[in-house]
Amino acid sequence: MSMTDAAAELHTPYRFGRFSVLMHWLIALLIVAAFVLGTIMVDIQGLTPTKLRYFAWHKWLGVTVLALAAVRLLWRLAHPAPPYAETMPRWQHNASRIVHGLLYVLMFAVPLSGYFYSLAAGVPVVYLTVLPLPVLMDADPVLKPVLRELHEMLDWVLLGVVAVHLLAVLKHRLIDKDSVLSRMLP
Repeated sequence: MSMTDAAAELHTPYRFGRFSVLMHWLIALLIVAAFVLGTIMVDIQGLTPTKLRYFAWHKWLGVTVLALAAVRLLWRLAHPAPPYAETMPRWQHNASRIVHGLLYVLMFAVPLSGYFYSLAAGVPVVYLTVLPLPVLMDADPVLKPVLRELHEMLDWVLLGVVAVHLLAVLKHRLIDKDSVLSRMLP
């Protein structure tokens, strides 16, 4: 890769670079998949092979989101976001920072709460059936329902924050007709 190609991977003054765009959309897709799968699997009655398979896939998605969120956060710290449009009011800058901050916190909190819920239930997480994750706590029947509730609550909070994020994007696209959306399009 030449220096020109490497530079093309970085942010320009007005839009995110290819790597940031890829990470954004990949993580978004994985979060949606994990949410949908989680919603489906908890509605399956009993302990069927299908339900167990869905639980495994859900955990794999969560671990993948956690790992990619860590990479994305490190990348973002080294490559700050392009500036907002000068026409955007200061309160919208602040609201955007708050929503993005919440999204980052939740990209870590949701999978970690699920991981600890799984451990409290006495079920270790084995990523892609080959990589056992560390067992950081013993099974805990008292903590299990608390962590389950926390995981579900954080899922719904994440859904709400994503909805706010999407509504803001639509506002910028349809009402303000500015370039906010194009900053993150491939």
